[in-house]
Amino acid sequence: MKTKFTIKMIAAAAVAILVSTVNPAKTRAQAAGIKNIVIVHGAFADASGWEAVYKILVKDGYKVTLVQNPTSSLADDVAATNFALERQDGPVVLVGHSWGGTVITEAGKADNVKSLVYVAAFIPDAGESTLDLVQTVKEQPKGILPPDAKGNVYLGKATFQETFANGQTKEKSDFMYDSQIPLTVKAFTDKVSVAAWKSKPVYAIKPSNDETINMGLEDTMYKRANAKVTGVTGGHTLFMTQPKAVAAVIEAAANGK
Repeated sequence: MKTKFTIKMIAAAAVAILVSTVNPAKTRAQAAGIKNIVIVHGAFADASGWEAVYKILVKDGYKVTLVQNPTSSLADDVAATNFALERQDGPVVLVGHSWGGTVITEAGKADNVKSLVYVAAFIPDAGESTLDLVQTVKEQPKGILPPDAKGNVYLGKATFQETFANGQTKEKSDFMYDSQIPLTVKAFTDKVSVAAWKSKPVYAIKPSNDETINMGLEDTMYKRANAKVTGVTGGHTLFMTQPKAVAAVIEAAANGK
């Protein structure tokens, strides 16, 4: 009887080891209790640029939702993000790039959001707008065109690769330019009503060569939010050029590391 029990115990242990060996990353994600990742893209681009990060996270056992926010106003983008958050079946790591950082600062107040990841992103305080932050520094980003008659703001082609798509091939940069989604003046000037980073763990990724958001401003915002900052070589769209490094920070947030 004792021998049989011992054999069963050994067999059960072997199965457990085999399962964790087959997909150790998935086991880590489930053990941490956070398996849902919601990603909010920034201005001038849509969520498709996150495909490489998406594939890494899914392979590692996470459920990933990409928000196709319209970048038309803070309220519109928060609403789109909230729809995605409401569909989740458990705790969430909420990720925002660039303008998406402003969005997750507001949307991150949702109860199921357990941590925030800012990727080359704005981190406003309550009562601040994205424009307020931009205007705190002397050196303004190059290539932002004046608003058109409908209040839409685009990036100019002459400096697009240098500023927004640095690190991308010319072919990729041209495609990104021709498919860019404008940010509205209203979105720039909308003020957040709550700063979720004051009550949630914050992780941040700082590119080595961001030509879209002032890097000194990034330092100031990240420090104010008490973020755990990871420096990654690359430009403003480094989630496309360095997907492994970006995914690693998201997974660290999911695992509370």
